[in-house]
Amino acid sequence: MEKLNTITEKIIGCAIRVHQQLGPGLFESTHDVCLEYELIQQGLCVKGQKALPVIYDSIKLDAGYRIDLLVENALIVELKSADAFAPIHEAQLFTYLKLSGKKLGLLINFNVRLLKEGIVRRIM
Repeated sequence: MEKLNTITEKIIGCAIRVHQQLGPGLFESTHDVCLEYELIQQGLCVKGQKALPVIYDSIKLDAGYRIDLLVENALIVELKSADAFAPIHEAQLFTYLKLSGKKLGLLINFNVRLLKEGIVRRIM
């Protein structure tokens, strides 16, 4: 868990840098590519828009799920640019954690004045 905490700290630091540079109000996709860039600059392995299949009857099926960022093949980061978090946002994160078998996820809403108000950390 210590390694995941270190990764989490790096992600949050990078997200703060992106938020300071861009501010709130832009599309989620803009924050997505900028955060991915920052994380790669920190030496982290990042996969953006990673397909997440559903296993049904022992068969992998593409149900259209996409993880915004998978960091170090260990932590899911879901990005939003919304007025506020809605229950569906956390449900989405928990669904991705369950389907992927990952234990830790971050939900980051860039449409806030202070980014610390827009970060949720969840453990499965």
